Amino acid sequence: MKSLLFIVSAPSGTGKTSLCKEVTKSIPGLSYSVSYTTRRPRSGEVNEKDYLFVSPEKFQEMLDKGLFIEWTEIYGNRYGTSKALVEKLMHDKMDILFDIDSQGARKILQLYPQSISIFVLPPSLHELEKRLKKRGTDTPETIASRLKLAEQEIQDAGFYQYKVVNDSFEDAVRKLKEIITIEQRRRENGTGGV
Repeated sequence: MKSLLFIVSAPSGTGKTSLCKEVTKSIPGLSYSVSYTTRRPRSGEVNEKDYLFVSPEKFQEMLDKGLFIEWTEIYGNRYGTSKALVEKLMHDKMDILFDIDSQGARKILQLYPQSISIFVLPPSLHELEKRLKKRGTDTPETIASRLKLAEQEIQDAGFYQYKVVNDSFEDAVRKLKEIITIEQRRRENGTGGV
């Protein structure tokens, strides 16, 4: 059985990480790809579960050794997907759920063209702004910057195979699970997988 790679992207604050983690809990054989980051942990985040937190120097060392299949820098922090982790999961015949930006999505699609791409949209930019403010982790300037980037990312949504609006968390989880289940059935019928 070939692995399915699911790429989930969304503007910051849309809830894609929460969606991905919730869906991963309820679908056997689906593994969440934990990214490396130079970002400091937020309250409640756990190393090796939410991210693999490393120093900028360690990240650069890994980058120099070619250990990432994709990486990006957002708001001064770097994020990268481990080549070794992806290869291990594929070797173990696991399906993989990536929680990455559209730049990383394009890189993964270049390497694995059969990957399934899903874009999570906020109900509106106004609602996204409310969510970012409620999160309480960003300055007003950072929120403005995130909203400006969100507008650009939403324009990129047409590049994705599927779109899910995260208006209601439960509905968005259900829709994301449906997409994954449909694609797993397609693989079982011989029409999908990497």
